Amino acid sequence: MLTGLQHTHNFLRWIIIIMMIWSVIEIIKGRREGARFEGQARKAFLFTLIAIHVQVLIGLGLYFSSEVVKMALNSSEMMSNSFLRFWAIEHIFGMVLAAVLITIGWSRAKRATDDRVKFKRIAFNYILGFIIILATIPWPFREMFSHYSWFPGM
Repeated sequence: MLTGLQHTHNFLRWIIIIMMIWSVIEIIKGRREGARFEGQARKAFLFTLIAIHVQVLIGLGLYFSSEVVKMALNSSEMMSNSFLRFWAIEHIFGMVLAAVLITIGWSRAKRATDDRVKFKRIAFNYILGFIIILATIPWPFREMFSHYSWFPGM
């Protein structure tokens, strides 16, 4: 079951990246063209928010059942070992922070009455959340994850 969750977590990563790009495109359109905060834009932001919440829930399940995390949390060398520190602290903290930022962006945008204000409020939080997500993914081009596959289990 753990392997299935890991594959789902990895697959959902790609879906979220696509959805975040869709959200950024909608932000650009909304800010440039003065689009309404409805239809495609609203769907992009809401579906992205939902996908990120599902991803965080799966990630929390993996975090609390991971042998690497258990080993890292019980190790006195965790902070000096970049691999253990990444899995025990950086990845989980970054992803939860990104989810919180995106949730705040959605909530603040929902409360605004003017569409321009809605796009402005959501822009900062979604883009900052996206940057944090990209920075805390274990990409295979990073030296410590060079043995990882771009599409594990697929």
